[in-house]
Amino acid sequence: MDYSNKRYEKQGIHVIGSIFTVKDGIFKVLLINRKFDPFKGMWALVGGALYNDETVDSALSREVFEKTGLQNIDFSHVGIYSKIDRAPNMRMVALTYMSVIDSDKVAILKKTIHTNNADWFDIKKLPDMAFDHKQIIEDSISFLREHIYDTAILKNLFPKEFTLPDIHKAYESVLETKIDRRNFRKKLLKDGIIVDTGKMQIKSGTKSSKLYCFK
Repeated sequence: MDYSNKRYEKQGIHVIGSIFTVKDGIFKVLLINRKFDPFKGMWALVGGALYNDETVDSALSREVFEKTGLQNIDFSHVGIYSKIDRAPNMRMVALTYMSVIDSDKVAILKKTIHTNNADWFDIKKLPDMAFDHKQIIEDSISFLREHIYDTAILKNLFPKEFTLPDIHKAYESVLETKIDRRNFRKKLLKDGIIVDTGKMQIKSGTKSSKLYCFK
């Protein structure tokens, strides 16, 4: 490798996280409003450039914390975006990740030294997006849907124990389709995604429900 070759110059790495939630049956993604150019004033996914003295994981954690205040988010790797002109200032390769969290359990910083605002957006009502972030969101949703039945990828949406109607509603929201509840329960139990805790949720004036947990 010839390090003096100018074709190696002016390249960088973006680390980008698509953070999703389900709120009142609506599938949403967390976006920030950019404070600086390029794309000043436009909405974008949470992320930024990798420093040359940090790992990808530490860079993503730093960017998420600096721009939203969120910490300890479990991310799954989604893909790599290397289109030459995806960033206007210089060549930037993007490493993308996704996560699903319970938005009721976190407080999002609305404004930071890096951002004008941050908010949850219905995935069906996205604003104009900076960079190629709309495509990244679409691909992250496809990744989530592809893995929703073979992993506990939605585990952070729920408390440790939950009822079948709770998780059933979330799956329908993410997949945007109606799911037969009986077959849904059988599939998750058969595939070892959830287990019956042997406990019941008892609420005054309502029928008691079985409690499950992710395996």
